[in-house]
Amino acid sequence: MKLNTLFVASVCAAALFASCNPKTATENQLKYTHTSLADGDAFHFFQVVGGKLVFEADYAASVEKSASSDKDKQLAAKVKEVYGAILPVFDSLATANQVDFPIKGAAKFTEVAADSTHAATAHTADYAQHVQHETAVVKDLFERLSHNTNVGLRNFAAENLEKIAEIYTLAGGKAEAHAHH
Repeated sequence: MKLNTLFVASVCAAALFASCNPKTATENQLKYTHTSLADGDAFHFFQVVGGKLVFEADYAASVEKSASSDKDKQLAAKVKEVYGAILPVFDSLATANQVDFPIKGAAKFTEVAADSTHAATAHTADYAQHVQHETAVVKDLFERLSHNTNVGLRNFAAENLEKIAEIYTLAGGKAEAHAHH
């Protein structure tokens, strides 16, 4: 009789400990509630920057091919290089923090959208102004993320902030200026 009680108690304890696995809890959290592991600031960063990185990298590739001025081509090449290098790491961080990437509902680059909304390929000032504005937003969010409590995100922001600032200054922004909207 005591052996049966001991066996049932051990089976119940094993089931209880197996259900308390943090990895299982994390997987179930995402599976059933669609919540992420990123805090509010980090989630906002993923949503805004995630959409801009993909759009701007594609836009830069188009401008690099079709621009008539060397300044546009040079700026577009830099944007494509920096954002293209950031995207794989960004994707890994989004996956680790359980944020859907690519961002659902983010603007997709098309040649028609570029011509109708940002006639930027026609004049250097237009494309440079567009890059300066969009990069200012990205730069501001990278600066905010560099103070996040998540060490991985904080390190990612610190490693890439200088590259983003370089694009901003190349597009005509002032290095000490904050993002303009």
